[in-house]
Amino acid sequence: MAGLVVELAENGFLGAIARVEKQLVTLEDRGGRQRVFPLGGGYLIDGESVTLVAAPATPAAAARTASGSRRAPDERARVARASRIFVEGRHDAELVEKVWGADLRAEGVVVEYLEGVDHLPAVLAAEPPTAQRRIGVLVDHLVPGSKESRIAESVAGPDVLVVGHPYVDIWQAVKPARLGLDAWPQIPRSIEWKHGVCAHLGWPHEGQSDIARAWQRILSSVRSYTDLEPALLARVEQLIDFTSGPAN
Repeated sequence: MAGLVVELAENGFLGAIARVEKQLVTLEDRGGRQRVFPLGGGYLIDGESVTLVAAPATPAAAARTASGSRRAPDERARVARASRIFVEGRHDAELVEKVWGADLRAEGVVVEYLEGVDHLPAVLAAEPPTAQRRIGVLVDHLVPGSKESRIAESVAGPDVLVVGHPYVDIWQAVKPARLGLDAWPQIPRSIEWKHGVCAHLGWPHEGQSDIARAWQRILSSVRSYTDLEPALLARVEQLIDFTSGPAN
């Protein structure tokens, strides 16, 4: 239900469902403002009258993690391995945690962020990878001829796996339909991409706090792996397999 856009019949207030708690629903409009209303009748979807009700519990779904993996009975986190997965920034780490967190804890693999792929060579030089400490790296915009691809080539080795997705930023790995979009907007290179996206969507974008709130809004729309693009899914699964393999 989260992310579904509904309208109040009595006053025309339009918002996406942010969360449902007890008998209340929180709707968020395009400006990021949230209002709370009771569940029940009095709502419209595409002009059709609907009644909002809390979704029933689904025990079968609970048997799987957000990544789609089968959850083992009485699953406990294992002691962290020496191997690590590095991602570029905080947003990447938060998205990976939301979808693959249970899997990572079960495998004992820790995710850390670099604050930019430029720091990767120095990080690896400070503590070189080994067969017992494999390093997996997820890189944004890893396309031929890019700066990112040159850095990936420079650190290549049997105990380092650098993979990436084609998106300018991890935001684009979230399916645009989760935000009511047909596609992510095209932003001119002269404009910082995240600020341009927020401006296009009519969201506040003046400062870093605005960008942080925009990301939380996007992240809250992600429920499971089905809300992410396949190009990201395959790469993260590849990194988890590499860092949790037999040599560890």
